[in-house]
Amino acid sequence: MSRYSVFPQKPVVNSRYDVGFIACIVILLGLGLVTLYITSTDYATRIFNNPLYFVKRQAIGIAVGLVFLFMLSWIDLDIVRKLLPFIVIAVFVLCFFPFIPGIGIKRNGASRWIRVPFFVTFQPSEAAKLAVVLFLSNLFAKKHDRLDNPSVSLYPAAVGVFAFVLIVFLQDDFSTAVFILITALCMFFIVGIKIHWFMIFILLTACISVLFIFDEPYRANRVIAFLKPELDINGLNYQIRVSRRAVSAGGFWGQGIGGVQRINAIPEVQADFIFAGWAEAMGLVGVIIYLCLLSFFAWKAFSIAFKCTDRFRSLCAFGCALIIVLQSLINIAVVSGALPATGIPLPFFSSGGSSMLITLCLCGILINISRYKNAEDIGAVYE
Repeated sequence: MSRYSVFPQKPVVNSRYDVGFIACIVILLGLGLVTLYITSTDYATRIFNNPLYFVKRQAIGIAVGLVFLFMLSWIDLDIVRKLLPFIVIAVFVLCFFPFIPGIGIKRNGASRWIRVPFFVTFQPSEAAKLAVVLFLSNLFAKKHDRLDNPSVSLYPAAVGVFAFVLIVFLQDDFSTAVFILITALCMFFIVGIKIHWFMIFILLTACISVLFIFDEPYRANRVIAFLKPELDINGLNYQIRVSRRAVSAGGFWGQGIGGVQRINAIPEVQADFIFAGWAEAMGLVGVIIYLCLLSFFAWKAFSIAFKCTDRFRSLCAFGCALIIVLQSLINIAVVSGALPATGIPLPFFSSGGSSMLITLCLCGILINISRYKNAEDIGAVYE
């Protein structure tokens, strides 16, 4: 099978920002804060005696993330590309920090977080998602004419991805490890590797995922409980059951901001199950509004990727868009009971400074790349 030619190498020029795309990001951030307020006030009052505890923390995360968004939307990505080896190595080393006593934080048996001054905690596996996208984009851009030679392009890419997947898995972050694998697999496909190599990577991803699942009994039980909900081993489907009830309770118009009740029964609803709060408060209408916003975001983001004429920037934009859109779809599928419970947050909505910071970094890169057009379009842009 021949390779694709969706990333032609042509000159690029500076252009205007995509105002519609930026507006969509702002709206999603606003809706996310409103939803966090709806879902977290009861829990925050009971645990921290402060109904705005999570909202304030999220606002700080957004403020920090916006600083990085502005920086990444202005900086020349050629500079980032030159520094990329140091960036990737730094993120990889950072992923070892959760195992260091005094720096790493262990919660529920998982070592995923590190202490960061003024930012409380940070989850390095979130940064690993971005590092993998940048790493693959740079490698495939440089080796685009040698994809038929696996020792030059595919083997180094696979080794780099597996290194990140392994260290994230050792943090007991199974969901993020598999998500990185799927993201890499999509990038292998989009650059146009031969179909037999793509099928090999799919097989390896499936085998690794199965091994990861059966490495811990609770993961295997969670899959069994999802496939056989009547068994509900150890109550592992409790979150999904209550979440589905909350979504159903929303009806067509929703219960309103002050009318939600069932979400209070969902453990950690302000994190991975926050979409259930939005659905109960805003009903089917709110769900449709969110899906329209996500579709608009996806259309704009992937358009940026496929319209950009620089190979590295185009692949970066594709990877950044893929992370946000795919995470959103997986999270919604989990909340609605279509997938087993995972630790994948909902971008722009879920409580968590690490997720918000990386999401806004991804958006900053997309905004940056949206400024580039074909050289022949210069006249049209400035007319």
